[in-house]
This record gives sequence, structure tokens and C-alpha cells, in this order.
Amino acid sequence: MTRPCYRIGVLGAGSWGTALAMLLAGNGHAVQLWTHRPARAEEMSQARENSAYLPGLPFPESLEISADLGSVLAHAEILLLVVPSHVFRQTLIAIKPFLQTQHKLAWATKGLEPDSRKLLHQQVKEELGEMLATAVVSGPTFAREVAQKLPGAVTVASRDSAFAAQLADALHTDYFRAYIGRDVVGVEVGGAVKNVLAIAAGAADGLGFGANARAALIARGLAEVTRLGVALGAQTETFTGLTGLGDLVLTCTDNQSRNRRLGLAVGQGKDIQQAMKDIGQVVEGFNTAREVHALAQSLGVDMPITEQIYRVLHEGLSPHDAVRALMERAIRAEHD
Repeated sequence: MTRPCYRIGVLGAGSWGTALAMLLAGNGHAVQLWTHRPARAEEMSQARENSAYLPGLPFPESLEISADLGSVLAHAEILLLVVPSHVFRQTLIAIKPFLQTQHKLAWATKGLEPDSRKLLHQQVKEELGEMLATAVVSGPTFAREVAQKLPGAVTVASRDSAFAAQLADALHTDYFRAYIGRDVVGVEVGGAVKNVLAIAAGAADGLGFGANARAALIARGLAEVTRLGVALGAQTETFTGLTGLGDLVLTCTDNQSRNRRLGLAVGQGKDIQQAMKDIGQVVEGFNTAREVHALAQSLGVDMPITEQIYRVLHEGLSPHDAVRALMERAIRAEHD
């Protein structure tokens, strides 16, 4: 059976957007990768790689690079947003004048909107209404491994089952598996909060606390993200899957994670702002810690690890004092 070929515009040429564009183009789809910087588009077009984020990994021949947003939207039937969470709404506003009824919209961004603490699908509804089929793509994935065609998997969650199946088919390869689901809230919460918990895991390792502490932190972190997700209407089982436990374990245990690397630097007593500058890409968990902490407080959800990481990152609490606060908490039943 001949596989359908879709016209896809990937908006955001960071490491993850580039990796997804490479995967989709390698699958035979007509893919354009958009960056807002014309000079960067020209550089990638000439070099046939993203030398800033994925050096040494050549683009598929068919992958096109563009800085012309209108042209990309005119070309595409499926749009995949892979921009930092703090510019997600801004990107929605930018694409709105170009949208047509035939467009379908997905995003692989992870995080909450600064200040409003809104999830990504809420921002989509506010800016674009319900005119488009929409979906979120998330899972335990590092961009470089996907670009290297190493095995991996994601979940495509949508209330539109036909679009979820279409996008999963577009992503699916002999090395990359795409599952489908309907719990958009759970997938988004898992993808956002795991970045905060990865900073905590990195900080624990930076302090030299060992494997026991890391495992306990991951387990208790999973309890936190589940509590928050359920309070927002998510399904409990989502958090034992790819976008919950899977993504949490990956991000907490491997130094390809920018959030974990920030945590390591914090645990080692390094300056937070300098550490983020040295990492050189957006560390989503830094801002997300503030938003998740405020959201949990507003909902009355107990998230002690998140609270302490927020205090370390944004109130100057020392990591040692944060650990002491966690360890001195009153004894309670594990599953309360």
C-alpha cells in the first residue's frame, strides 16, 4: 500500500523542531522547516544541517528551509509548532491571518504560559477558537537521538481521533513509534512538570546524593505530576505512560536534558543565570517551576518537590536547605 504524503510545516528550528522535520521529510512528506531568522534559514539551506543544534547530522534532500511564514502556511496542510512555551501564544497570533479551514494544527512544545499558567491547548482555543483539528505530540525523546534514527516513541493526543491517527501515521517509521490518545491535558501536564522535576534530580546528583535519592525523587515526582494533572481533569493512567513516567525518567537521568544539566549546576553551587547561558538553549523548567508552583497553590495541590525547586530557582534558597525542608516533612501515607 502506498503511504500518504502530507504537506507539513514545522514552525521552530531548534533541536526538537529540526529533528521532527528531518524525521517527517525522511518519511517522504513534503516538509518545510520555518525559522524566524532569515540569515539562519539561509545558513541551514546552504549547509544542509542545523549546525547550531544538531551539528553533523545532514538534512534529508527534500527538506526545505524557510523564513517566510506566509509561504510555509500556504504550502502546508498540517502545521507542527515546536517553539519555546514563552512564545507559543505569540506564534499562534502570527499564524492566525494565514490559516485556512483545511489546516490542521499540532504542537510539540512543552510548558505553561508565563503569568497566566495556561496549558497550550487553552491558548490555542483562546486565539484560534475551535476552527481547526488539533493535537499535541509528546514523549520521552531527545532530539539528537531522533535525528540519528535511534529507536524512540511518542504519543499523539487529540480529541479528533482521525487527526491523531493521521499525524501518528506521518511520524511512524521503522525506528520511531507513534501511539495515539485523547488525554490532551494529561500529556501537556506531564510534558511541562517533568522539566521541573529534572532540575530537582540534577540538583540531587550535583549535591552527590546518589542513586537512592534519585529514584525516590522520580517516584515522588511522579506522584506530584499525577496529583496536578488529575486536579486539572487528566486521566491518572496517562502518567504511567510515555508522556508521564517515560518522559520523567528520561529527563531526570540523562545529561542530554538541559533541565537536568541546570540542576547539576545548581547542586554544585554554580550561578543559575550563568549555567543557563552556558547551556545555550531554552531551559523550560526554569520558568515552568514558577508557573507550576503558582498553579498548584491556586488549586490546593501538594507539590513539595516543585515548591522547593521554585524556591531555589526564584527565591535564592540553598539546595541544602531545600533538601532539609523536604526531609523534615511530617510522616504520611505514601499514596495519600
